[in-house]
Amino acid sequence: MSYDLVLKNGDIVFPAEGVRRGSIAVKNGRIAAILDPSETVSATRVIDCSDKWILPGLIDPHTHVGFGDKENDWATETRTAAFGGVTGLMSFWRHEDLGASTGPWIEAGEATAMTDFGLHFGVTSRRHVEELGALSRRFGITSIKVYLMYKGATGAAKGFTEVDDALLYSAMQAGAKVPGGVVSVHCENTEVIPIFREPLKDAGRDDLVAWDEQSPGFLETENVFRVAFFGEKTGCPVNIVHMSAAESLEQVRRMRRPGRPPINIETCIHYLSLSRDADIGTIGKVNPPLRPQSDIDALWEGVREGDITTIGSDHVPRKRATKEGSIWTATAGFPGIAQILPVLVEEGYYKRGIPIERLAATTSRNVAALYSLPNKGSIAPGYDADFAVVDPAGTTTVDPAEHPSHSDYSPYAGMTFRGAVTHTVLRGTTVFEDGALACPDAAPGAYIKRL
Repeated sequence: MSYDLVLKNGDIVFPAEGVRRGSIAVKNGRIAAILDPSETVSATRVIDCSDKWILPGLIDPHTHVGFGDKENDWATETRTAAFGGVTGLMSFWRHEDLGASTGPWIEAGEATAMTDFGLHFGVTSRRHVEELGALSRRFGITSIKVYLMYKGATGAAKGFTEVDDALLYSAMQAGAKVPGGVVSVHCENTEVIPIFREPLKDAGRDDLVAWDEQSPGFLETENVFRVAFFGEKTGCPVNIVHMSAAESLEQVRRMRRPGRPPINIETCIHYLSLSRDADIGTIGKVNPPLRPQSDIDALWEGVREGDITTIGSDHVPRKRATKEGSIWTATAGFPGIAQILPVLVEEGYYKRGIPIERLAATTSRNVAALYSLPNKGSIAPGYDADFAVVDPAGTTTVDPAEHPSHSDYSPYAGMTFRGAVTHTVLRGTTVFEDGALACPDAAPGAYIKRL
């Protein structure tokens, strides 16, 4: 048989299983065969992967496409993703009328995206909960997110007036009825935050450490307990997104046990690499806040032990100008989708000795399993031919100007990480190669429907 593409003689990374030297043959966008190094086959194109890792393409489970330049974000942010070996992403979609708005948003993505993509519904009202079953079937979306940070006055300031514990509980009741359903929650007790924030502001504090002190880690942990407890009572799998605090990880460890619904944990690369003491000022403002180094170290142990299920970027593609001003007025969040692999390879593989197959599981197989993404996340015959080819001996220096993103800055700007993506392959099509987009005007990305 002649194949469309062969990735030849690379170190194939099988998520959570191991690494084995071999070649991968691709036909019609799918993995057709895993070959021994000695096997020779014909192909339209052969990419020599000697001394390189072949990983499943990354699937970023946590992005905010549309929060920068909504009309163009699908194009710019998915192309930026390709620079980092990301072949799929999950993005949060919030709208008052999910039924009317979701279809056009998917169509906009399919018209311009360079990577595959799926959606999570952002649930902010009782109407959303009531419509969830029908909307999930209609659009093939099995995951939702509830924003506990939008309770009370904080939510009202953004136009959300129905976010409370009743909405959380009812969303879990509804989510439990969706096949493969999972409810993700932003855990942060914003009702207590003013007790810490006002004295800090009165004292004239305007620094990144103050942003952590106004929302300390235990306010996340308190919400984590409620989410896990409600998940057990409703029979609903839950996912703690962007976990930032060591105490939150310990809380989940205490509550996990056989026979109860899963408590999944997602963290993000900034909680594994940037502390509150980083000299980046308002650029480092994010919710939940950056924490002390002790929290970073504890989360890495959670990755090593498999307690942390997935790792994403929480990518928000706004401009640098929105981060100006004081820590109290700058926008929260920052871009990061192209830095997932560089951070994990440098901080996880090289500095902490975490096996690359463990890291690959958090960015591919586990994401696909959690969100029921068909034919994604693993390297095996029949799966989509999505790959990130990485030179572990190479280096990546972050320069935001090199990326197509709407955002024009990075909290990692100027940093150099060991490991470099040399090729990104989406369903057999090479979309990034040797430092540049291989087909910048193409839009091979497709919507991932899950039901």
